[in-house]
Amino acid sequence: MGRGKVPQLTLLLLLLGLSVSVWPAGQSPQPVITIIIDDMGNHGGWGDAALAIPGPVTYAFLPHTPHADRLAQQAHASGKEVMLHLPMQSHEGNRLGPGALTLHMTEAAFKRTLIDNLNAIPHARGLNNHMGSLLTRHPGAMAWLMQGMRERGDLFFVDSRTTLATVARQLALEYGVPSASRDVFLDNDRSLEAIDRQFVQLLKRARRQGYAIGIGHPYPETTQVLARRLGELTSAGIRLIPASEMIEYQRSRTLWHASSSPSPTVAKSSKP
Repeated sequence: MGRGKVPQLTLLLLLLGLSVSVWPAGQSPQPVITIIIDDMGNHGGWGDAALAIPGPVTYAFLPHTPHADRLAQQAHASGKEVMLHLPMQSHEGNRLGPGALTLHMTEAAFKRTLIDNLNAIPHARGLNNHMGSLLTRHPGAMAWLMQGMRERGDLFFVDSRTTLATVARQLALEYGVPSASRDVFLDNDRSLEAIDRQFVQLLKRARRQGYAIGIGHPYPETTQVLARRLGELTSAGIRLIPASEMIEYQRSRTLWHASSSPSPTVAKSSKP
């Protein structure tokens, strides 16, 4: 790495409002994971139990649900990060619940619904999609979403990746919305053994690429596995961070690797 590249990168990160981490040559940063608990707000008892999971777990709340306001306030007071879990139209036609975004909406109705949903979840720092296997594959709808988020300001987006055809993250990048994508679903199968296996997969992904995002739900089984497994992270050499910090971390790693890579001209001139 050239001598001038570290200061240049540091200045760029500071201009972007990112924290700066300089990793010693030949060493990799500690792997990090983010856990997002979706579908918060419908079930009070499950929600209360999920909030007791140790560490900086992130919680995503469905708008206009019976327990969302109380639990989001409680999560924030406990130092947990809060997100909006935004209902979006699915390919299978599943029931969406209140506050859903659909393809038949006008742009004005779409953006008004987005703002109403954000206002319904106190302390929301960002959002991810609830279902959305149809909506997230439509560039026009995702452009409206990212425009609305930019107009609101200082929000991040996590693509839950409910379809391989999603373009949501691509549009987030185009509109400059801080974003990331889900790596592992933890509890599509609610058995304790299956959730535990998925958690192991999450750790493997984090060790392989340096970071990973897992999404689960406030099921009693998920709460039980996470309460046990998250206590083992320190000995496993992996750190749990909130969603907003994960997005910042991924962006800083991308910038760092880009600054550390030789330019095509340098690479060409280094040949014998």
